[in-house]
Amino acid sequence: MGYSTGKIQDYLADAASNKPAPGGGSVSALAAALASSMSEMAANFTVGKKKFAGVDSQVRQHLAQLEKCRARLMQLLDADVEAYGAVGAAYSMPKDTEAQKAAREEAIQKALTAAMGVPLDIMRQCRIISESAAKLVAIANPNLITDVGVSAILSEAACAGARLNVEVNLKYISDQTLVATTRPLLDEMSQVTARCREEVSRAVSRHLSG
Repeated sequence: MGYSTGKIQDYLADAASNKPAPGGGSVSALAAALASSMSEMAANFTVGKKKFAGVDSQVRQHLAQLEKCRARLMQLLDADVEAYGAVGAAYSMPKDTEAQKAAREEAIQKALTAAMGVPLDIMRQCRIISESAAKLVAIANPNLITDVGVSAILSEAACAGARLNVEVNLKYISDQTLVATTRPLLDEMSQVTARCREEVSRAVSRHLSG
């Protein structure tokens, strides 16, 4: 049983403590899950309403997609903790002989690659959430427009947080081909979440001022 099925108070207490995990990657997953929940709430206040019948199918599609994102992010919340533990275990391997050093380095590289993959997946989920928020802000129940705004803000922040955790693992990964192919993905997802947040923020501002 992981943090995703436990009490939020326990998770926050451990995140605030001197325990090595949960850390930034896991917390970014939680922030992204909260981002998804805010867009989901806006969608749930829209579907099934006669007033929004014209966009019902679109909103339901976004809702289904967001629910999948949130479920995946809760898995990633725990996966990041496990991945960090694997990295620590690899660094703790003996290195007294050349054979041990080689085995240790191989284990470290394997663990770092896996640890990098978790926040990278968090970034992917953030992109989906951000793009849905940018669509929902124009078609969902306007009474929930500020919640969509919160969704976009949290999603961009979670993406930025997750990126830091990708970068710190990339720094020590020796496979330069993997490093080179990963960096453009980081830029793209960061740009998408930032652009969507800007679009949503403008729409929210227009609504509040009008």
